[in-house]
Amino acid sequence: MKKVNILRTDILSDNWYILKKVTYEITLADGTVTQQQREAYDRGNGAAILLYNKEQQTVILTRQFRMPTYINGNETGMLIECCAGLLDKDDPEACIKRETEEETGYQITDVQKVFEAYMSPGSVTEILHFFVAAYTRDMKIHDGGGLEEEQENIEVLELPFRKALDMIRTGGIRDGKTIMLLQYAVINGLI
Repeated sequence: MKKVNILRTDILSDNWYILKKVTYEITLADGTVTQQQREAYDRGNGAAILLYNKEQQTVILTRQFRMPTYINGNETGMLIECCAGLLDKDDPEACIKRETEEETGYQITDVQKVFEAYMSPGSVTEILHFFVAAYTRDMKIHDGGGLEEEQENIEVLELPFRKALDMIRTGGIRDGKTIMLLQYAVINGLI
């Protein structure tokens, strides 16, 4: 294991989240000590969930505008995703239940945590907690769409599971967390 000694941390931005420049020494496998600098974006940790209905063979996904995708070639900036959000000091399970209700309008009680992953470890500190949950129509308590005070404008989509899988192949779904959860559903026979 490499030994790391952080020498300095500078805050480059504290506008939306925190962008840090970290200067550190690292001892390599051959014993050489080298000094390096990296930038790390700290936006907090998050949770994501795939809602599925085995009987109907459907999943609940969302569509919303994502500025970073727009400036990187997504013509409309709209992205189809599974429901997700930042923990905001909640534990992952409480967070995902809250986000599910806010974004999709479904009130779920039974969730299953399936794994955790660093989504972009070269530049972002976030660990994402992944969940799945079965849903039924009677769990829908409102239209969803997100919170106005968070400037969310989320469209709720109920898609046939096979169509969602095909959208990965055709480029209709290009969000990493969503692809991971849809593939988890296939591998584990959820639908």
